[in-house]
Amino acid sequence: MALTDKQYKQLRDELDHCKKPLFFFHDDPDGLCSFLLLYRHIKEGKGICIKSSPKVDASFIRKVEEYGPDKIFILDLALVNQDFLDAMKVPVIWIDHHQPLERDNVKYFNPRVADSKDNIPASYICYRIVEKDLWVAVCGIVGDWFLPPLSKEFSERYPKLLPKNITKPDKALFSTKLGELIKIFSFILKGKTEDVMKCIKVLTRIETPYEILEGSTPQGKFILRRAKQIEKDYDDLLKEALKSVTKDKLILYYYKGRENSFTKELANEILFKYPNKVILICREKGGEMKCSLRTGPDLILPPILEKALHDIDGYGGGHEHACGACIKIDDFNQFVDNLRKLI
Repeated sequence: MALTDKQYKQLRDELDHCKKPLFFFHDDPDGLCSFLLLYRHIKEGKGICIKSSPKVDASFIRKVEEYGPDKIFILDLALVNQDFLDAMKVPVIWIDHHQPLERDNVKYFNPRVADSKDNIPASYICYRIVEKDLWVAVCGIVGDWFLPPLSKEFSERYPKLLPKNITKPDKALFSTKLGELIKIFSFILKGKTEDVMKCIKVLTRIETPYEILEGSTPQGKFILRRAKQIEKDYDDLLKEALKSVTKDKLILYYYKGRENSFTKELANEILFKYPNKVILICREKGGEMKCSLRTGPDLILPPILEKALHDIDGYGGGHEHACGACIKIDDFNQFVDNLRKLI
């Protein structure tokens, strides 16, 4: 893994030497578990889940001023604007694994700086910092479609959650109890911010994954009940999305009028079922189509997406086989036509 022992030690020192940290983190299992790992270690500070888009910009300066932290950690967020960093009067530590960016006034830790192909999730980096809460770490890591070497240790400790014969992240996600737990983590990030933060606060106090999966404690029951409320909406959309499957290389499904976005979750599960397809799942909101794209190992998405967006009112980017995009409705059909030609 591309971060050095010296960098991990530096990150541990940064975490251990603060009294009132503020954590910004992405609203997916990787971002959530990154926050949980650091917070559960230091047991101080406040978390802010970034739900609108994966970036920190000047609109968050006020949040910093209101809380008055002595240090800021930014976790699993692909973009941090320079105007935000320029306004910070305390140290900012940014842990990420997306396309590297150059910024000033920040301590930046991204394994892809040293190795462009080293796409280890942020939750793996955070686990290496604290070396505890293995089950939380594996939820975040596998939730980001990555099966790390430490999954063997997890299988020994929790064989009912991840059998030893599982060697691929998609199998872990969609055919195991660990996958059910990751889906719960994903679902509790849906809905109103106040409801999300209640669930996250409860998660900081849960000791074992069985508390959640079996609802064996009041805290676990609370998390499980909230996830079940969200799950029904997701299952209805999944059934509808699967009806969109044809012989076409592209599986296209879009929806509107729902409170929550499930584009990432739907795209991942449909890719598992149809690994040789290109998946495009979109949610219509505010005059835009907010999209998640997935593909198997035969296609590299970012250059295809970049070309498909040419002369399109929209933007997008991401990993080799998983990208996000936002397209104005008036340009959406042209975008889909471009994408079909390119794949």
